[in-house]
Amino acid sequence: MVGSLGVLSASAAKSTLTGFLETMAASADVLALAKAEVELANIPEGKNVIIKWRGKPVFIRHRTSDEIEEARTVDWKSLRDPQSDEDRVKKPEWLVMLGVCTHLGCVPIGESGDYGGWFCPCHGSHYDISGRARKGPAPLNLEIPPYELNEADVLSVG
Repeated sequence: MVGSLGVLSASAAKSTLTGFLETMAASADVLALAKAEVELANIPEGKNVIIKWRGKPVFIRHRTSDEIEEARTVDWKSLRDPQSDEDRVKKPEWLVMLGVCTHLGCVPIGESGDYGGWFCPCHGSHYDISGRARKGPAPLNLEIPPYELNEADVLSVG
């Protein structure tokens, strides 16, 4: 009788635990947003594209050679969140970053501000052409999401 109650209790515990873990699994709509793909051939040089990934805007910038040169000549060691341009990109002409201000989570405006990058009008944060915080209250650079660039010029975020 003790053995039977032990088996019955173990079975009930397993069923309860399995049911609980199934409710914690990601739903189909969440899994669908896990990755976003963009064909880079459709983005002209010097232009921005904004896509949505996991409910957040992602800025994709096809930078010109002048913009790359400008980003790389900055003395990045003196910035408030020191990070070189080389560490922020996988290919110099493609800048990919989350479009969420690191101050209070607003969405900055592209191609504006004192450094020709992004400007958050809510509190006055300025980011340069590499998405690095240069002026205003933003404590950190714009975040770089996990992404991959393949040979067919398809960007996969996530």
